[in-house]
Amino acid sequence: MEIMEMKEDREDLEGLRKRALAIFERLVTEYGRPVWRSHGDPLEVLVGAFLSQNTSDVKSSRAFQRLRERFPSWEVVMTAPVEEIEEAIRPGGLARSKAPRIQAALRRIMEERGELSLDFLSDMPLPAARAWLQSLHGVGAKTAAIVLLFSLGRPLFPVDTHVHRVSRRLGIAPENASPEQTEARWESLMPPDTYYPLHIDLIRHGRRVCKARDPLCHVCVLKDLCDYYRREVLVVS
Repeated sequence: MEIMEMKEDREDLEGLRKRALAIFERLVTEYGRPVWRSHGDPLEVLVGAFLSQNTSDVKSSRAFQRLRERFPSWEVVMTAPVEEIEEAIRPGGLARSKAPRIQAALRRIMEERGELSLDFLSDMPLPAARAWLQSLHGVGAKTAAIVLLFSLGRPLFPVDTHVHRVSRRLGIAPENASPEQTEARWESLMPPDTYYPLHIDLIRHGRRVCKARDPLCHVCVLKDLCDYYRREVLVVS
């Protein structure tokens, strides 16, 4: 019985892997295959990730721009009165919680590394680099993955709201999967060189088609590969 169950599990995983590859190929056809480029110094990406939490890209970008315009260096950000940091990043929302987190992260980096730089993460084993980032207050799995993938090109698969929603609707991840479980599933199914373009294209698809409310299933290029479409649309129609 155990041998048979193990065989079925392998067959299920292989089928899921083929579906994941088909999903990726269709998304690339629809949206293109983004080519990785560094999104900036890892410290800048980390601060940007703090500012992007629970807000829109437009608001977080404005907050980051104001922060960099107001303060000449990260050292000054680290030592400035927290109220001044709050004022600079206010357009991004949640400034009263984000400002002390940013300063605490900068102080921790300076205390441990002797300089305000995260370049050392590029040479650390990937699990250790991720664990180090997640030891910073306010840095979870998604933020750590964003810093390591977007800045340093390290093979991790960040799961934001759009990626999580689309992945569960497609059936790549179970409906009750956590973001961390969804990340692990994609990383087990896809080659590392697809993580960046797949992440970007899933976000594009989530914003344009597979919306949280009223998904545009009738124009979706993935509908024949989608559990949600079969369960919620075909059955009803």
